[in-house]
Amino acid sequence: MQAIVMTGVGGPEVLVARQVSTPHPGAGEVVIRAEAIPVLFPETKLRSGEFPLAAEPPFVFGFQAVGTVVEVGAGADTELIGRRVAVSTMGFGAYAEFVCASAASVTPIPAGLSASDAAAVMMSGSVALALLDAARLTGAETVLIEAAATGVGAALTQLAAAAGAARVIATAGGPAKNAHARKLGADEVVDHTDPSWLARVREILGDAHVDVVFDSIGGSSAADLLDCVTPLSGRILSYGFLSGAPAQVSAADLIPRGLTLTGCAGPHWLGRVAQSRAAAFDSAATGTLIPYIEATLPLDHASEAHRLLESRTALGAILLRPSQS
Repeated sequence: MQAIVMTGVGGPEVLVARQVSTPHPGAGEVVIRAEAIPVLFPETKLRSGEFPLAAEPPFVFGFQAVGTVVEVGAGADTELIGRRVAVSTMGFGAYAEFVCASAASVTPIPAGLSASDAAAVMMSGSVALALLDAARLTGAETVLIEAAATGVGAALTQLAAAAGAARVIATAGGPAKNAHARKLGADEVVDHTDPSWLARVREILGDAHVDVVFDSIGGSSAADLLDCVTPLSGRILSYGFLSGAPAQVSAADLIPRGLTLTGCAGPHWLGRVAQSRAAAFDSAATGTLIPYIEATLPLDHASEAHRLLESRTALGAILLRPSQS
């Protein structure tokens, strides 16, 4: 079968199409014929070496895939054979025509939802729903969603009002993304590529405050926002660091203001995200969460897909499609 092998750490060119053996499931595993494979931003960080790898290359790369179960291993439910599902791996094997994964990672795809649309919302929708659940919105909050035009931020912007946000202030990078964030449902949008964007947030708020910050930028901006957050009840959910560093906030910053910061990362958090996957698919199937797809490329164009994702110009998901799909 064709697969994408990460031959080393480096630029997109280290992702090389090769012929490898078709996997067979071990105990508690399934194999799917992949139809749509999402290309994820954290994958670019792993490929570049910015995030640590769990194993040394070369290996077949990739975390997630959507397709049809064709084989199950001992102990896995045989009724899964022929079912349309999404699966997750530990970072190995998803950029391939056939993908082996734990049966515990299987999430059925609702009738009427295409493989491409499921792949487009698989990560972003699941993370967004987990974040909204953790935020415990009541229907009266003003929320600030960073990087709201793409990925998790875009899903948050679409789902926030239904989850209890009374007012959505969004940040996005550049005119096209600003317009897209408004289309997704933001009430006000601030361009975070403008060095004075924090001042613009304060101007929008006036005498009011932000109740919940969904922080994907990290770095020093999180500390700069603290005086905009509602004293005693405000909360920051930190789940990304597009700036290159996590939120630079200490207990000494939070305690005098009575604020909380929740770190949304690690194995327990990822378990919570996985539990939200079925709800994300249901939201997409019912039209509550609209999948946006920027490009669908052949599997052997994985390096091009990474370049496109790293350009940060895409307004939707980037997918890979195996030739046999």
